[in-house]
Amino acid sequence: LAYTVSSQSRQAVFKKGKIMDSIRVNDSISETYKLYLPKKFDGKGTWPIIFVFDMNGKNSQALNMFKTAAEEQGYLLASSNDISDTISISRNVLITSRMFREVASLFPINNNRIYTAGFSSGAKFATVVPSFIKEVNGVISCGSFVPSVALLDEKKPFYFIGIVGNEDFNFPQMLQGRELLNKMKFPNDLMVFDGGEKWSYDLIDKALKNLTLAAMAKGNVQKDNEFILDNYRENFQEYTGLKSSGKSLLAYDLLNEIISNYRPHLEIDSLREEIKILKKTNTYRAQKRNLNNILLRESFIIEDYNYNLDEDVSTLNYNNLGWWNYQMEELKKYDKKSDPFERQLGKRLLGYLNALIEDNIDIELEYPVVNDEALSFLWMLKTIAEPKAYSYYLKIISDSSKYEDFGTALFYLEELLKNGYKDKTSLYSLEHTALLRIMPEFNTIVNKYLK
Repeated sequence: LAYTVSSQSRQAVFKKGKIMDSIRVNDSISETYKLYLPKKFDGKGTWPIIFVFDMNGKNSQALNMFKTAAEEQGYLLASSNDISDTISISRNVLITSRMFREVASLFPINNNRIYTAGFSSGAKFATVVPSFIKEVNGVISCGSFVPSVALLDEKKPFYFIGIVGNEDFNFPQMLQGRELLNKMKFPNDLMVFDGGEKWSYDLIDKALKNLTLAAMAKGNVQKDNEFILDNYRENFQEYTGLKSSGKSLLAYDLLNEIISNYRPHLEIDSLREEIKILKKTNTYRAQKRNLNNILLRESFIIEDYNYNLDEDVSTLNYNNLGWWNYQMEELKKYDKKSDPFERQLGKRLLGYLNALIEDNIDIELEYPVVNDEALSFLWMLKTIAEPKAYSYYLKIISDSSKYEDFGTALFYLEELLKNGYKDKTSLYSLEHTALLRIMPEFNTIVNKYLK
């Protein structure tokens, strides 16, 4: 299965049904991208495309998440190998624009069906791209809202599909984003699922189907009544399942999404009545009130985290590590709560705290002169927030040994091994630890845990 491109600028054969790597943007620059053509692609007519972004060098995984749904629904996929969160947004946009133009010159793309997508930081960038590349018609954002509302152009709205788990710390921001997009008259869906950052094929598949439904509503692709009815039945069955299992908030959100997506295609007066009835139920009202209370409490706790971390890093307040330990014990209590909304809150707060610490580490590393003590404090805090993140213990052991603070190094060595670390090779080759490794205390600790 192959598709041959023959033009003045290029002669090339592209395999179908397989992710192709390292395709040159052009001969004059070294930038490359990955490409996926569905098996049914024949070059006739025009085709929809999704540009999938990953900022951490894992675009193969990101493309694989979209591959099956793209194959089934006839979408092309492309992903730059050169964008990164270590370079500026403007440079990333230029790289994306060059890839965009090259792909559009090679394949018959439907100009009204050009989309972007991504996960987490890739999702943030995916939502920025339409502000600079006006041909983009929609975004699938898994776990992130628009980084800056100022970038949104009300005169050029795009279709925003957000996907987020109710245990993801981005969940409150995505809820607020939905309200903002509604006010700005941006067409949007927010797919909320039970869980954190475990993206399923079903969610991606549904997002692509929603893009197709929107394209049919605008006349950008021929209407397929069988496709519309099949998906409507599937969506409504999902709604009845959520409703019967007592998940009234998720059911309400899904019903709103169904009304929005199928209004141009089907008679939906009965659904409008259904949503009025659902809103009046005691279950929905209780869950809505509970969630609002929890979101308010969450905002206060997050303010606390932000304030204390900022103060502690600026003053190097090692004494406050005990307070952070206490916060972790408080977070563990959420796991034992009977209320699922409370358990979700605990997961979100833990996720937020870890992301906050990691962001501060990145900020410290960007300074022309790195503050080693501030960095060391943040590493220590990271071992409290994520005890199994072994790399931070190793950084502390190496850094402390460098300054001959062997007491700290030995303490974190024992904490590291106590938490299950087993890699002796890495431990014995750790930078700056030559003196530490010949100390009797070092070998006593190692023998105790690693025999």
